[in-house]
Amino acid sequence: MGFAGYKAGMTHVYAIDQQKTSPSFQQEVALPATIVECPPIVVFGIRAYKKTLAGMRCIGQENFQKPSKRLGRKILLPKKPAGKKIDSSSASQIRLLVHTQPTFKKTPEIFEIPVSGNAEEAYKKASELLGKEINVSDVLAAGMFVDVVAVTKGKGIKGPVARWGAKIQYRKAHGYRRHVGSINPWTPARVMWTSLMPGQKGYHRRTELNKMVLKVGKDGKEVTPKGGIPNYGEVKSSYVIVKGSVPGPRKRALMLRFSVRPTIKGRTAPEVVRVYTSSQQGRARK
Repeated sequence: MGFAGYKAGMTHVYAIDQQKTSPSFQQEVALPATIVECPPIVVFGIRAYKKTLAGMRCIGQENFQKPSKRLGRKILLPKKPAGKKIDSSSASQIRLLVHTQPTFKKTPEIFEIPVSGNAEEAYKKASELLGKEINVSDVLAAGMFVDVVAVTKGKGIKGPVARWGAKIQYRKAHGYRRHVGSINPWTPARVMWTSLMPGQKGYHRRTELNKMVLKVGKDGKEVTPKGGIPNYGEVKSSYVIVKGSVPGPRKRALMLRFSVRPTIKGRTAPEVVRVYTSSQQGRARK
């Protein structure tokens, strides 16, 4: 029900608009897009969860007996992997334990990805995938809508104006302009939780809903601009092109999951003609 990837950078694609209600129907349009590199993920375990009054609780885990050495760079691998076979009859959900295979570093990321269907069917699917690789083309396709789960760019400590968009004070306001006039009322005599206060901005886990998948490809050379993507390099494996932007900086891991709130109906995916691959090295970047 999802796939993991790494944000490579933004570009734009030229596509034929297939939406009949659009003014640019059957015309070539330029669309902003994000390239997400999605190397194959490896399944190294299965987990079963049961729904309780306190939430989802893990009731069993089954591990692959010969995990890859790359996984040992992230966690301490036991000499004899434990984990008995799961009794799926009492489970509410089955999830895969997977790790990524990034092309620009050695240490992978570890994710849990749910498997669709009831518990018994999901466990049967998961057992067939245990110890194998999954390609992004097996999970996602052009025209789908996905939710992007990622960690946003960190901005450090910011004041109330930059952090919340508070109004700047007039010129003679006690010598300071970029602050709020009052942080609490007379009654109740305490600072309210709704007060605009300074603090951390960015580096938060966020989810953007209903992002359209424009293209799923296997050869990253098709979308790599001349000279490589600034601060990323070349896309060396399979990739996904998502319409619009996604959270986070380049090289940050993110999750592309099936849309949990598919409110967009009747949308037809545009037909991608070509991807902009001219050099991005000369661009002025902040």
